Amino acid sequence: MKSIRTKKIFKNKVPESILIPVFFIVLIYLLFLLYFVNHFFFNTVINGVDLSCKAHKDTDHVVRNYVKNYKLQLIERDGETEEITGQAIQMQYNKDNGIPEILRKKKPLTWGSSLFKKQKYYVKDLFIYNANALDSKTNNLNCLQKDMIEPRSVDFKYLNGSYALIKEVQGNKILKEKLYEAIKLGIANGDLKLDINEKLCYENPKHTVNSGKTQETLSLLNKYVSTNINYKFGSENEILNGEKINEWLTVDENLDVAISKTEVMKYLKELSRKYNTVGIKRNFKTSVGKTIEVEGGLYGWKIDLDAEAKALLEHIDLGETIEKEPVYAQKALSRGVDEIGGTYVEINITRQYLWFYKNGKLITQSPIVTGDPNKGNATVTGTFMLNYKQKGATLRGANYSAQVSYWMPFFGNIGIHDAGWRHSFGGQIYKNNGTHGCINTPLYVAKAIFDNIEEGIPIISYKE
Repeated sequence: MKSIRTKKIFKNKVPESILIPVFFIVLIYLLFLLYFVNHFFFNTVINGVDLSCKAHKDTDHVVRNYVKNYKLQLIERDGETEEITGQAIQMQYNKDNGIPEILRKKKPLTWGSSLFKKQKYYVKDLFIYNANALDSKTNNLNCLQKDMIEPRSVDFKYLNGSYALIKEVQGNKILKEKLYEAIKLGIANGDLKLDINEKLCYENPKHTVNSGKTQETLSLLNKYVSTNINYKFGSENEILNGEKINEWLTVDENLDVAISKTEVMKYLKELSRKYNTVGIKRNFKTSVGKTIEVEGGLYGWKIDLDAEAKALLEHIDLGETIEKEPVYAQKALSRGVDEIGGTYVEINITRQYLWFYKNGKLITQSPIVTGDPNKGNATVTGTFMLNYKQKGATLRGANYSAQVSYWMPFFGNIGIHDAGWRHSFGGQIYKNNGTHGCINTPLYVAKAIFDNIEEGIPIISYKE
């Protein structure tokens, strides 16, 4: 029985191969525990000063040596470096600091964690210096004395039908207040190096090639200049594409694109000067065989500038490729050398005579009475068109009122109408008993014209 019990005890004993290592581990731990009661842990740094495993009583000596040899290296954007030394700014160790508080909170039992984790601390006002000396040293840094290159954001250039990016310029403009604050913070932290570019001490371009909005703006610009509009003016064309549109585009500091409405209107006005025909000189072959030049009036083509500008901006916004006529405020019957065609009213003021043709065929002709030039009521000359026609109208003026059966105005209150109160027409009547500007015709002539004329038909009034 006894031998069996002894064997059990022997079997339950911990082997010496385990006990001995455990004993040494515990011993080492306790030795370090005793050591770190009066020493800093591993990896201990306070305001840049490495105090790892240093005795607490040596703190002042270590910190003073650090301050004595302190140099802050400034790394600039171009790779150049400058130094601010502790001596230059009269840097000193402030003994009345918070290091004792760090020691008070230190727990020696946790020394093991310092093997794997940095013990980094910051103590406010651990270092003191002459602020005026630092200010002077900062102001005299070489980086502040260089010729300044302003930063410039990414730009866009139109070339060969599309836009390309022009890389931004970083420049070397330093934000002095930020630099000063970064240096002060670097000194307070006990840093030995300060990359002033990383600390954002330079004024940077607002947008770069890699900025999120850059590609959006580039795409929008290229959509706008992809617009291709073929304006039709009868047999003539005007092509509007990116070669012109790019001149209307601007990109602001926020990379927002604007289309100049002023330039759009300027372009449309150029088209108007070239293709509007209202009031132009026209060669006109009269019924008596003469070819005369008629100028003025309201007949012809006229682009509606405001409406077409709105439409054009929409086309550009969509990057469209289209063929179109511009929006017209007024149209003639046809485009080309002869816009009048074969249907028109011809009024010869000199001869006091009227002819009306429809599709080249003479419908009616007659002597007439036009405006009295001696009373300032001469009938207007030029090429006009019928505004509308009305049966049974009452014509009123400053000192008259007249009933007519057929009223056909072509210039304000001036028009063609019958004049039942007249017993004769033609000759020199208009010089002493003329109208207020209208064209008086016999009733049958007015009716013939009225029955065959439509709104927009040309009316040519001239003097030989």
